[in-house]
Amino acid sequence: MAERNRPGDAGDPADDEVFNDDVVADDENVADDDAEPVGRGGTAVAERSAKPKKEVRRTGFFGRIGGFFREVVSELRKVIWPTRKELLTYTSIVIVFVAVMTTIVGFLDLGLGKVILWAFGG
Repeated sequence: MAERNRPGDAGDPADDEVFNDDVVADDENVADDDAEPVGRGGTAVAERSAKPKKEVRRTGFFGRIGGFFREVVSELRKVIWPTRKELLTYTSIVIVFVAVMTTIVGFLDLGLGKVILWAFGG
């Protein structure tokens, strides 16, 4: 199996520099002050700031349970609830889909069961 070229390998086209006379001629007309360095498309990394960490307050067992329920209620307020019409539509789609899939699986089970009984003479 042939190995792929990895960055830094001799055959990597990303490491090759290509010079075109037309591009060089166009670049000569541009002042050096206007020239911008060309990047290689690396990933930008945000600098970490030295901000102090928050003071973590230790709470008891019931305090953590209360905090959990407060967060649950907060998240549920962000939910976009479906209208009654949407809910009925989605529910009927799910029921029809499950009925169709159940029918397909049932017929496959019946057919394969008959094939197995026929094959093994049961």
